[in-house]
Amino acid sequence: MFGPLVTPEWLLEHVTDPDVRVIDFRWYLDGRDGPAAYRAGHIPGAVFLDLADVTGETGPGRHPLPSPERFAAALRAAGVSRSTRVVAYDDATSIPTAARLWWLLRHFGHAQAAVLDGGIQAWPGTLERGDEPPPAPGDFQAAEPLLDEVVDAERVRDRAPETILIDARAPERYRGETEPVDPRAGHIRGALSAPWDSNLSPDGRMRSPEELRRRFAELGIAEGQQVIAYCGSGVSASHDLLALEVAGLPGGRLYEGSWSDWSRRDDLPAATGAVP
Repeated sequence: MFGPLVTPEWLLEHVTDPDVRVIDFRWYLDGRDGPAAYRAGHIPGAVFLDLADVTGETGPGRHPLPSPERFAAALRAAGVSRSTRVVAYDDATSIPTAARLWWLLRHFGHAQAAVLDGGIQAWPGTLERGDEPPPAPGDFQAAEPLLDEVVDAERVRDRAPETILIDARAPERYRGETEPVDPRAGHIRGALSAPWDSNLSPDGRMRSPEELRRRFAELGIAEGQQVIAYCGSGVSASHDLLALEVAGLPGGRLYEGSWSDWSRRDDLPAATGAVP
């Protein structure tokens, strides 16, 4: 089965296959510009897709989910068709946006989706500069999403005691020592800290399935366990969901609004410190 990860070596061999579409999905929280990074150097043939183009115009948090129509229009414009194998990549040292696109594709019924393991830093070939010619529009269709994959604040608040809630943000944001974006610092009471970058080896590649299973076992996550992941706005949490998939522990759900939704609501309690 194609995905959820492809190696740089696999992509180097298949990058020119007519049924493969490479998408540069870089986005930065620190103010750097994704399109500028793309023009400065991208995988040959890759199409740049902006996070804003696949973010909903209304909904909870800073990055609500798009409607099926909005998502399909963006993917068609990127040259994606119903039979296309999509490989998304990002900058492995920054926000893991490629995992968000992988999750969205799966959420809207497109199983042929993968993330380039290690991001653009792991690409073994040459890079192109400037802009690519616009691709021919694809015929991508977005299926009705699986609603049980997504939860709102009320479902997080009222979750069953056996459900494990994991926070993919940096540990200092979890502890409430800093909060660069959202109105309150801290974390959702009862959540466990599971920073997304702890899924990676020092070289920026995803840890092995065995290593990931051990990591999640330390959080009490085993096969069949109900898991909800959140982060600042639902983007980095997708990397924890990707890692769970790689570990053979699928079925995790996404809190769509994440901390950017929770922290704006005075009726929802927050905690600080290292204790859940």
